[in-house]
Amino acid sequence: MSDVAPAMDARAREEAENLRQREFGFWLYLLSDAIIFALLFMTYVVMVDSTAGALTGRHLFSLSNTFLETALLLFSSITFGFAWLSARADRRAHVLGWLAVTFMLGAGFVLLEVNELIGMVEAGAGPGESGFLSAFFTLVGTHGLHVSFGLLFILIMSLQIALRGLNPYAMSRLYRLGLFWHFLDIVWIGIFSVVYLPGIL
Repeated sequence: MSDVAPAMDARAREEAENLRQREFGFWLYLLSDAIIFALLFMTYVVMVDSTAGALTGRHLFSLSNTFLETALLLFSSITFGFAWLSARADRRAHVLGWLAVTFMLGAGFVLLEVNELIGMVEAGAGPGESGFLSAFFTLVGTHGLHVSFGLLFILIMSLQIALRGLNPYAMSRLYRLGLFWHFLDIVWIGIFSVVYLPGIL
């Protein structure tokens, strides 16, 4: 019996260290993602005036649509924060509820973004029409894909929590999902500030 407790403590320390390493690895992933988005932002800034006589942001962007997209994504970050607080309080049902709300807000954002891009293509402003449009579609499309992957991550996370509860592994995954989701929110604020506002005003 005397050897059982030290063995359990050693295993717990090993599992905790494993989770810390995973979280550190995820920070490194976010750093690489930040570099990718920084390059996409720089490309856009360089290409923004390369319209080749095609339509510009002033003709294509809708401030009301962009504002609604921004509101949905910002509120989804808030609801995810409530999910994390509920997880810290060990309230599984509340976590699942807030994750569901976060998913709906994120899905609404993606639907609006896809509708915007399709409308631009139908208006003859597809990514092949100019350097500006190519850079715009690449930047906004890359962010939209990330949000879509985040939605898939939320579904998987919800299923894991529903089936296995809020164990340390689930908490670590939820923490990493939160980092990813809030990171996308920050990137969108950059897109709103660098792409949409100057393009409309």
